[in-house]
Amino acid sequence: MADDLNTGLSQNIGVLGIKIWELIGIIVGLLIVGILCVLTCYLTSRKKLRGSSSRDNVSHTRIPAVSKEIKEVRVEQVSTGDFAPRDGILLTIHDKNSDKDSDKVLVHLGMSSLKNGADNGSSQGSIHHMDRDVCESGEDSGNFQSYKPSSSSHHISAPSPLVGLPEFSQLGWGHWFTLRDLELATNRFTKENVLGEGGYGVVYRGTLVNGNPVAVKKLLNNVGQAEKEFRVEVEAIGHVRHKNLVRLLGYCIEGTHRMLVYEYVNNGNLEQWLHGAMRQHGYLTWEARMKVLLGTAKALAYLHEAIEPKVVHRDIKSSNILIDDDFNAKVSDFGLAKLLGAGKSHITTRVMGTFGYVAPEYANTGLLNEKSDVYSFGVVLLESITGRDPVDYGRPSLEVLLICCTLCCKSV
Repeated sequence: MADDLNTGLSQNIGVLGIKIWELIGIIVGLLIVGILCVLTCYLTSRKKLRGSSSRDNVSHTRIPAVSKEIKEVRVEQVSTGDFAPRDGILLTIHDKNSDKDSDKVLVHLGMSSLKNGADNGSSQGSIHHMDRDVCESGEDSGNFQSYKPSSSSHHISAPSPLVGLPEFSQLGWGHWFTLRDLELATNRFTKENVLGEGGYGVVYRGTLVNGNPVAVKKLLNNVGQAEKEFRVEVEAIGHVRHKNLVRLLGYCIEGTHRMLVYEYVNNGNLEQWLHGAMRQHGYLTWEARMKVLLGTAKALAYLHEAIEPKVVHRDIKSSNILIDDDFNAKVSDFGLAKLLGAGKSHITTRVMGTFGYVAPEYANTGLLNEKSDVYSFGVVLLESITGRDPVDYGRPSLEVLLICCTLCCKSV
């Protein structure tokens, strides 16, 4: 049987006289070569696809393209009753994955006006000009607002820390940072870069790709608190420019992340200078204290009188007054700020602030206006003169509060 098979395979076929087993070997070899060629082409095409996708990913870290997590920006169609003048654009930033109105952030890109008597040293870009159609009540959210922009001839003379960043990321008043941008700037939010912590977030020191230092406030999303504080700060100071206000440079809206990027002020705050944390740098002279207090007063006058709507800070205290290298005051932290529309003498809101600085009439009634900030500034003034903490439980009961001690001394 085997001999017959060998004899059959050894027979010559065709014109060339090729044996059958040789023909079978040639066919098998050609099949193997063909399979190898197909595999080579497949692997080469996959490598090219990977290279193009990696280039797309690099470009996405620079361009704030609309994706699953990055918010969409579009022009909102608003009726003439809700948005009267057409000097600016009302943008809605919202999450495409959610239909809830709570995921929307209104950003108005326009210009605003300064009232007569504004400080000559101040300057601004634009701010929401807002008249409230519904007074605020009880809570810090759920208010309906209409925006009315107006023009301003003032401008910023100081160089912007955003110089050198891609212009296509600029959205009117600030820069739209991606989460990756801020992770790179803060070394992935390392603890070594923490500047301070509060009830609503953590502030990190960061360095942008253009080399400029910034302060990144990462808001904690406690029951939507991050969204609320984000809207408040954007509304209050997103368009405001003044030499005695910390400048809000931009923001990050990505997924559940809400972050605000400010100019970096590197000389501590008034509380640290008054109560010892900056003692290694020396003591705050009377001349320097006067300069800081005067700058703070100018900032409050600007917020209360030079812009519409008025901005009530609601948390004026020494730790929120930053100091630069030239001992200029920079009022910061507008997370509790409220807007007081034209013709409104006060608004009703939940009492918030820092014990020892809160005006008693506001604490007792919940009626808020700019006078509450003036009271808080008065406490800061006393704190700067006496060097005492506004609240000191190590003293007798009548002297625990600095303001009570001062009133008692005045009565004597």
